[in-house]
Amino acid sequence: QGQLVESGGGLVQAGGSLRLSCAASGFTFSNSAMSWARQAPGKKLEWVSGIASDGTTYYADSMKGRFTISRDNAANTVYLQMNSLNSEDTAVYYCVLGATAWGRRGQGTQVTVSS
Repeated sequence: QGQLVESGGGLVQAGGSLRLSCAASGFTFSNSAMSWARQAPGKKLEWVSGIASDGTTYYADSMKGRFTISRDNAANTVYLQMNSLNSEDTAVYYCVLGATAWGRRGQGTQVTVSS
């Protein structure tokens, strides 16, 4: 079980930045790997980034150098800092419990990048 609530999405110009947050509850957050996934219109769900319980981070190749995942175990929150955004980053972004895109996830937050 568990609940995940994303926030921080919005409309941003190409080249801009956004920081997404995910507040977690109902499970032992500090012991859990967490991920971010996204789904663009008409496309499949895509894994973006993950962070292990020990803080080790992982990124999809197209996000390396632009996105940074982090976690605050005291606040039960995982973050995704997104820089140098482009139109291909437009999607609904989901916080996911686990190391893949297919675990329990929140309702998502929309990120729209205007060119």
